[in-house]
Amino acid sequence: MCTCITYLNNDLYFGRNLDLDCSFGETVTITPRNFPLVFRQAGQQDHHYAMVGMASACDSFPLYAEAVNEKGLAMAGLYFPGNASYKKAVGEGLELASFEIIAWILGKCATVAEAEEYLGEMKITDTAFSDRMPPAPLHWMLADREKCLVIEAVEEGLKVYENPFGVLTNNPPFEYHRMNMNNYMNLTAENPQNRLSDKLDLKPYAQGMGAIGLPGDASSTSRFVRAAFLKWNSVAPEEEKASVSQFFHILDSVAMVRGAVVTEQGTYDITTYSCCVNTRTGVYYYKTYDDSRVRAVDMHETDLEGSALIKK
Repeated sequence: MCTCITYLNNDLYFGRNLDLDCSFGETVTITPRNFPLVFRQAGQQDHHYAMVGMASACDSFPLYAEAVNEKGLAMAGLYFPGNASYKKAVGEGLELASFEIIAWILGKCATVAEAEEYLGEMKITDTAFSDRMPPAPLHWMLADREKCLVIEAVEEGLKVYENPFGVLTNNPPFEYHRMNMNNYMNLTAENPQNRLSDKLDLKPYAQGMGAIGLPGDASSTSRFVRAAFLKWNSVAPEEEKASVSQFFHILDSVAMVRGAVVTEQGTYDITTYSCCVNTRTGVYYYKTYDDSRVRAVDMHETDLEGSALIKK
């Protein structure tokens, strides 16, 4: 399970909680402009936009869970089991394996608008990275300062939705989340008004009662609503430290505490890491479950003209 959000507070911030019951060998990874991105069916990008994000520790290809490129375009993949449906590669048109889509789009596109030109022809294939790494069932959130999209490869084909919430979690498909938000239009950060009857003397007896009904469980639908409510009612000074702090506070509200969610296998989902990136500056902030200190990696402090992946 995972939660991804955007947050516009002068700069645009993008990030997520990565919720898993185990590590996937994740490490902050910078892909410089001249690292050859070799795709199984979509050729090769020898020169492309640089990007930074969290990826599996692999030297041959950046297996990003999420990343942002030097132009400010950001993308994340989130778990989408039971709904994700990939096609068999047939060697025709624009075919990308599910593990390639983040690197391909961020390497080639500077904006969401540019990416949209390719999404109409794109097919996501079930090609595995290796015998030991089968394709993960995912859907994706893609965002820049102007627009946010959700991309879902389902049985009917590739669906692309405009995402006005700037939030994504997991199942069900995005159309359900969009409709479900209508159930919470009465939530407010302010004191509630008595709408039951003007003949009854009803008054709030504590702060925060305007948000009674805000779901607090760990399900994906509840996390979507909670993250959206907190994001759209968020108030913070328009400076970097305050914005990053606020971003992590929002993510903390939908984080997984070890023991609170038991998987079918008897393991525990935890928020393995939380991250936030300033899409303008390319500074990637993150913290882990066992270390709440926020670390920062600035991709512009590295050699972006290099030809080898940079692990931090």
